[in-house]
Amino acid sequence: MLVKLFGSAVYGVDAITITVEVDTPGGPIGVFIVGLPDSAVKESTDRVISAMQNSGFDRPRGRIVINMAPADIKKAGASYDLPIAIGMLAATAQIPNEELQHYVIMGELSLDGSIQPIKGALPIAIKTRAEKFKGLIVPKDNAREAALVNNLEVYGVEHINDVIGFFTGTTVLTPVKVNTREEFYDAQTHFELDFNDVKGQENVKRALEIAAAGGHNAILIGPPGAGKTMLAKRLPTILPPLTLHEALETTKIHSVAGKLPGNASLVAQRPFRSPHHTISDVALVGGGGNPQPGEISLAHNGVLFLDELPEFKRTVLEVMRQPMEERRVTISRAKVSLDFPASFMLIASMNPCPCGYFNHPEKECTCSPIMVQRYLNKISGPLLDRIDLHVEVTPVPFSELSSHKMSENSNDVRERVIKAREIQEKRYEAHAGTYANAQMSSKLLKEICVINQVGHNLLKTAMDRLNLSARAYDRILKVSRTIADLAASDDIRPEHLAEAIQYRSLDREGWGG
Repeated sequence: MLVKLFGSAVYGVDAITITVEVDTPGGPIGVFIVGLPDSAVKESTDRVISAMQNSGFDRPRGRIVINMAPADIKKAGASYDLPIAIGMLAATAQIPNEELQHYVIMGELSLDGSIQPIKGALPIAIKTRAEKFKGLIVPKDNAREAALVNNLEVYGVEHINDVIGFFTGTTVLTPVKVNTREEFYDAQTHFELDFNDVKGQENVKRALEIAAAGGHNAILIGPPGAGKTMLAKRLPTILPPLTLHEALETTKIHSVAGKLPGNASLVAQRPFRSPHHTISDVALVGGGGNPQPGEISLAHNGVLFLDELPEFKRTVLEVMRQPMEERRVTISRAKVSLDFPASFMLIASMNPCPCGYFNHPEKECTCSPIMVQRYLNKISGPLLDRIDLHVEVTPVPFSELSSHKMSENSNDVRERVIKAREIQEKRYEAHAGTYANAQMSSKLLKEICVINQVGHNLLKTAMDRLNLSARAYDRILKVSRTIADLAASDDIRPEHLAEAIQYRSLDREGWGG
């Protein structure tokens, strides 16, 4: 008997519906899977048969052919175990098959019939609703994630007998309901960290406020123990809250990568990713045999923090250059080309030299000028040009460390950042894909970042003296526009330009000997 039911394959951050056809045509005994399955899918027959027998059902006899269509798309992973098992039971007349075609079924089976979680439940649910299926059956651990999609019946199951009972009418499954908006807004303001934890460093906090307000990339340069990492980790607490659309997009990426915890709901806070400097280029930008999102995509709509930037392999840093400009990364393979979103804020930190004390106000640097220059040369000029703010972090004196004076908290800074972002949102509402000053195109830059003659002369002097590139010129204008927005100023004034110019530390004479 021929039986049809449906599963789903995740490609990139989207899903494709897979038709699973199970037939018992007769012939040589065995189970044959066709339709471009990978090794994990081929191995599923042993898991499935053991799970069926251990759940009280008969082992299929004779020849069984399983076709997974469309046949030109590779089927990867163990999440097809459940639809294959249900299809085999229906094809051998052990369960009815009338309702199977109305549901999408996904899940990995253990040998005892229990169902393990899968990756990509959210994009699968979105595709299931789009194709107007009656419901979606997924492992219980993925049910809340899939239930984020409204107007879709999502059933969470723990054992294959739950699914079989559902289709035979002996078990009642209750659809999982999630109050998406209530949970999302409740979780948006619960941070463990706060800016007022940091003593002193008011100039660095100001720079990070500017970075957050305009979506700018920043690099913190200073000696060990000055607070670079501590400050960077608190940046998400001053970023504007995620919108529902951004949260859904971010959750999809984390779902596909399998990074969501069990019984997870929407990602409510902006991601903060901090990969180790030994990371490979594939792990950073994404890829692999079955392409998966990398760290830059997992940081989408959030922060990518690269601590000790010069310690990263040069090839790893260079592959970031194009995604930083285009805010997406394209993974191309012989048979498939996938786009992963990668709109992130890059925050990097570094010591000024190998010993860490170059330009230190108290400690003496033991590095020669050549050593300092070689250390800085680990970061290419084109990558540095893509970083808008170069911020010097100096050690905090004891008097400030021991002070009981409370500094400004994250909520107060966040309010100013949100107001600046609202100005930008209104400014760019007619320009699709542009939401912040850092995303301005060259054409928009000429229209929006208009400066008077005094500002023009100031910028010309800085460009000549610091020997800045054309890209650095654009960065200064974008940062000065953000500073003006924070001051609620319609025009970019000379003082805004002056502050923006000072955030080009690595372009100044004196660095690198």
